[in-house]
Amino acid sequence: MKKFLRILWKDWIRPLILPFVLISAAKSAFADFEYVPSGSMNPTILEGDLVIVNKLAYDLKVPFTTVHVAQWKNPAAGDIIVCFEPGDGTRLVKRVVGLPGDTVELRNDRLFVNGTQMPYSPLSANAVRDMAASLRASAIFASESLQGHAHAVMALPAIYALRTFGPFHVPAGHYFVMGDNRDNSKDSRYFGFVPRGQIVGEAEAVLASGDQAHYFRPRFDRFFSKLQ
Repeated sequence: MKKFLRILWKDWIRPLILPFVLISAAKSAFADFEYVPSGSMNPTILEGDLVIVNKLAYDLKVPFTTVHVAQWKNPAAGDIIVCFEPGDGTRLVKRVVGLPGDTVELRNDRLFVNGTQMPYSPLSANAVRDMAASLRASAIFASESLQGHAHAVMALPAIYALRTFGPFHVPAGHYFVMGDNRDNSKDSRYFGFVPRGQIVGEAEAVLASGDQAHYFRPRFDRFFSKLQ
């Protein structure tokens, strides 16, 4: 038995330690994946999507920490980010709707930034084709242009939601984030502003997707699709 364990350590485990550490460090500092189990970012990101997170989008961090080594830019309005929820540290995928210094307000599910209502227009039916038919039937969809960044949003009139709030002034070094599913998202309306240091990176694309309601049946049309 001891001979077997020595062979196992020498020939299998020890040679894999360094590659494992290097791959883990690269994953921590450069790129990562985020599985999305909930519908708070519908219709942009669906339950069962696995999204690619670019951890170099804004800065470089020490692997396995949130310590910044270098920073080259800040999140922009409309960016989809992965961040830690203030308080309990849960990793979330949300959209930046308010930058440091902005005043953010919601009036009956319509977003106002610095006193100006963001433009809304009809959303293409193709943008919601992968959502469950029952959810599509109960929702209202629109294309929202956030400082020139057009993206899909939805509302669920039949449920209780915080559809009017603010105005709130975003403090320096913080961001106001929301889910695209405006009536079913735990976001800055509930946990407050996200500090810059708690932003992990930018969610850029869907790597793979499985329909949770149908035993994770692959949604191949969502594979490798860029997030808007």
